[in-house]
Amino acid sequence: MNITTALITGASTGIGKELATIHASKGGNLIIVARNESKLNKLKQELEQKYNVKVVIIIKDLSDLNAPQEIYNEVKQLGINIDYLINNAGFGALGKFHEIELARQISMINLNITSLTALTHLFLPEFVQRNNGKILNTSSTASFMPGPLQAVYFATKAYVTFFSNALSEELHNTNITVTNLMPGATESEFGAISGMDKTEMFKETATAYSVALDGYNGMLKGKIDVVSGLKPMQKLMMAMIPFTPKKMILKQVRQMQEVK
Repeated sequence: MNITTALITGASTGIGKELATIHASKGGNLIIVARNESKLNKLKQELEQKYNVKVVIIIKDLSDLNAPQEIYNEVKQLGINIDYLINNAGFGALGKFHEIELARQISMINLNITSLTALTHLFLPEFVQRNNGKILNTSSTASFMPGPLQAVYFATKAYVTFFSNALSEELHNTNITVTNLMPGATESEFGAISGMDKTEMFKETATAYSVALDGYNGMLKGKIDVVSGLKPMQKLMMAMIPFTPKKMILKQVRQMQEVK
């Protein structure tokens, strides 16, 4: 049996934690990355005991631009080959662009875009050399449209979606796949940290497990895009975006993101 190793960022809570659990349940080893050492240690202990797999933890803040290279160096020092690279870490911030602290928004760009890009650039050449590997990037249904009151977050997720899709086509003649996971509102710490938990958009949320399972299975199948966690009305709204005047979309998104 071929044992695969997955590197998962943002693995301490939410979708990342569930992705780690799903991979471990299939007998896979893990490198889990996040800032919260106590949560990672607890998860490591749980997964190793329950599934008899090997879990390595790396404590890093991926809004630090040095973090991707440091993670890569640590993985190389451990002599571990990564089979699945799962770029899941990300955060948002709710409010008008000019009223949110600039440092917070730059950190968001560093985490959601720059570190994801850097980790992919560091590990992908090895995948190409082996002609094998899978990448799963957690984007968002936010990438379908501009996001008034989350201008930077929505824009970062548009980057993740288009970046992932472009890589998928660049690698079309290899055994490497790049899957773009686009969750809707999901039950996780993201809502509370961003402030979205107080808005209409987060009135009904999907479970982190259901979204993680959709993403993981989509990655295994080599799907380009996986949309998960949308209610029927939300699916209809997404389908109508190309046919709806932009001004109307902007107004709808703003209203859904206003704190009631």
